[in-house]
Amino acid sequence: MNILAPSILAADIANLGEEIKTTVKAGAKYLHIDVMDGVFVPRMSFGQCVVESIRKCTDIVFDVHLMIIDPIKCIEDFAKCGADIITVHLEACEDVRATLKKIQECGLKAGLSIKPATPVEDVIPYLDLLDMILIMSVEPGLGGQKYMEAATDRIRQTRKIIKERGLNIDVEVDGGVCKDNLRMILDAGANVIVSGSSIFKGDIEKNTLEFVKILKEAE
Repeated sequence: MNILAPSILAADIANLGEEIKTTVKAGAKYLHIDVMDGVFVPRMSFGQCVVESIRKCTDIVFDVHLMIIDPIKCIEDFAKCGADIITVHLEACEDVRATLKKIQECGLKAGLSIKPATPVEDVIPYLDLLDMILIMSVEPGLGGQKYMEAATDRIRQTRKIIKERGLNIDVEVDGGVCKDNLRMILDAGANVIVSGSSIFKGDIEKNTLEFVKILKEAE
């Protein structure tokens, strides 16, 4: 199943609750929540308080993307705040397996993300612990960046690795995804789509409906 995960990094924080409800009503299935520490990536963003607060206004799946150093320290906190999926960066973990196991021990789905320069093959040792692989199609940390064309082959390669092993792992893509490149990204093998500016800038309901339409047509 193809899934839209609007990224609230591009939302209007003053109207966050209403904007989330609009995307859910229009067909979004996940909400992508970027958590940044200002160390692993240059910016800081949402923390546990925001996750806990918006959990009260929706039961949509919370897809929490931890762009932080040594994320194992925070997993229990985000689980308690309402996360459903926690994705960590391979590059940010001292012990990747222990971190992924910690996510599972909290009863959540586990995701592993890699930066654009990290070889896709680096995820292979952890496939047995993964529900999702997140391919970054921009450098993590800043919204509104342009999609890196090299990401398309990386998506295709990731899907091939999963398929060859007969595994059921979602492939998520985050960064510069818009209506113009969405079909190409889906054709390459992605099935969970993160989009921020293309959803929240302008008519949110219309943008979400257009994304969902393309996602359904590609199934």
